[in-house]
Amino acid sequence: MIRLTKIVHFETAHAIHGYQGACKNIHGHSYELHVTVASQYSGDSYIPTPGFVIDFKEIKKMVNNTITELFDHKIVLSTAFLQQFPAIAEQENLLIWEVEPTAENLLIFIKDQLNLKMNAPIRLVQLKLFETKDSYAEWMAD
Repeated sequence: MIRLTKIVHFETAHAIHGYQGACKNIHGHSYELHVTVASQYSGDSYIPTPGFVIDFKEIKKMVNNTITELFDHKIVLSTAFLQQFPAIAEQENLLIWEVEPTAENLLIFIKDQLNLKMNAPIRLVQLKLFETKDSYAEWMAD
């Protein structure tokens, strides 16, 4: 199996309703997303022309169109948070979720959206979402 990873960046703000730490307030992160795809190509011989399993540009385009454009410079808040602070609901760059926009929930959403875009024989096998330079959530296919 050959695996390829593309790394993208986006800026997003969020707040975690029901949390008692600093993350209960709206704050932003410079997210770094590692998207790893794989093919069943064994790697026992060279790949015929043009020599790609998939072009990195195709991975980047898919991720940018599906994830980066959605989240970049947006605020992601839960309906529970907005019930407590209704004035914020007027923000034009607001994404409203039913669940809390933690790194884990963002990762699940990203996985689901990218899986909808995958075409055989390429499949999504791993995601890493860095919320800070030393903290990330990770998903791996079974």
